Amino acid sequence: MVKYKLSEERLAELKEELKYLQTVREKEVAELIKEARSFGDLSENSEYDEAKTEQGRLYSKIAEIKNLIENAEVIKITHVDGKVVLGSTVTVIDLATDIEEEYKIVGSQEADPMKGMISEDSPFGSALMGHKEDDVVTFDVLAGTMRFKITGITNKR
Repeated sequence: MVKYKLSEERLAELKEELKYLQTVREKEVAELIKEARSFGDLSENSEYDEAKTEQGRLYSKIAEIKNLIENAEVIKITHVDGKVVLGSTVTVIDLATDIEEEYKIVGSQEADPMKGMISEDSPFGSALMGHKEDDVVTFDVLAGTMRFKITGITNKR
């Protein structure tokens, strides 16, 4: 079975979202269906069809979140001799542009590159794993080879 690497914070967010979907949102959708039924003939009732479609999406989302929670593996951040590990915050300089950026290495379910959270499974994330400060990391992308120098690593306990 697949395990999803998540931080404790992300797992708590998922549990809260599941609770909301199963209580508040489920009641809202049930009310939409009830209201649409009151409009009469269900065979030509677009409001009813939309409400049932929304119910399907809701149940699908609930099942997805339950699966994530049931198969979650909470990330334990460890300090490994100043190396980049899952949960590390890494400061790097792009050697092509001389621009400094900061990224947090996370599990694939938490990745959000626009927020500086990159997956350990991504080409960049996997290239960083295990390296130390002052190491130069290279990896290939469609546009060519990227080169970054690690200027800082933070591993919170």
